[in-house]
Amino acid sequence: MNIKQAIAVLKSGKFFSAEFTKKDGTIRVINGRTGVKKHLKPNSKGSAYDARERGYLPVFDVQANGYRLINLQTITKVNNLKIK
Repeated sequence: MNIKQAIAVLKSGKFFSAEFTKKDGTIRVINGRTGVKKHLKPNSKGSAYDARERGYLPVFDVQANGYRLINLQTITKVNNLKIK
């Protein structure tokens, strides 16, 4: 699987499992989904910057029940398939 295929899987709106390296160098495995809007706070202005412009993908983490950002440059696995 290459990086473009991995990003397509992440952006599909279906549930996925992804492994990536966080900013502090630790490995994180996240089970999540994109496109979730149910848990947004009303009247929230959102983030002060555009995460997608900076190479991050906002996803809903189903285990933590909250929103997280995935660094698209540091993804190593998606759905247990290694990225080359």
